[in-house]
Amino acid sequence: QLQLVESGGGLVQPGGSLRLSCAASGFTLDYYAIGWFRQAPGKEREGVSCVRYSDSSTNYADSVQGRFTISRDNAKNTVYLQMNSLKSGDKAIYYCATGLPFSPCVLSPDRYDSWGQGTQVTVSS
Repeated sequence: QLQLVESGGGLVQPGGSLRLSCAASGFTLDYYAIGWFRQAPGKEREGVSCVRYSDSSTNYADSVQGRFTISRDNAKNTVYLQMNSLKSGDKAIYYCATGLPFSPCVLSPDRYDSWGQGTQVTVSS
């Protein structure tokens, strides 16, 4: 059974850093694009970043470009999201997700159908 489990969220001061992990089980990441999404209270879920299955090419939302870095370790079957220079606007529940094998790396939530349970990120002084 395909499963994704996020971890690494927490409370951090503005300007701080966190690294989120998305551990996959029940399938191998080698053939899947993985996306990171977030949802703040009262807002729609939005795409943050994704990494492609084949060449690990990446995509970022404009709001996090230059501050967040996505990476994958296929040997550990895990995808990471390094978040630096965090702002109050980054506060949200962060989810990782995947879709069908060989799917493209896109930031549209409706292109993904398997989701983790989410991890809370709070940025506050």
